[in-house]
Amino acid sequence: MGSAYRPGKADLMIWLNKFADPVFQRYYDDRNKGGNMSSLKDPRVLFAAERTLLAWNRTSLALIAFGFVIERAGLFLQAMAPEKATGPSHDLTFWLGQAFIILGAIAALYASRQFLVVLKTLQPAEFPDGYKARWGLAINILVALLGLALAVVLHL
Repeated sequence: MGSAYRPGKADLMIWLNKFADPVFQRYYDDRNKGGNMSSLKDPRVLFAAERTLLAWNRTSLALIAFGFVIERAGLFLQAMAPEKATGPSHDLTFWLGQAFIILGAIAALYASRQFLVVLKTLQPAEFPDGYKARWGLAINILVALLGLALAVVLHL
């Protein structure tokens, strides 16, 4: 019995050359050459990148809010049972909350960086007329800066 046939990259290219739409073929070739993200001149690529940025923005906000709740939980527990509130448990909730807040800020900054990388790969035809793609980026950076400011204020 012979070995089972497994299609490879060359078989995919043969199929693309024979059957696939020429637009898709151009897109596949550009991706393999390290060219632009897309040669489709389609704004949906920009909108998909922006949706991803905004999803990371929501994730960052959730991490920052969760960190704030954890940090304040230590104060709440201390107020509810002052005789049981010891230093290590209060310190643990404080530093754990700080870690989540800083993680949220870092996630927002990294998502902003990734969005900039994608924006640089897009062609001008992929931006709708008059559309400002930088607003989502500005909001994400603002969330990161406010998260870092919250971490500093809670530390004081």
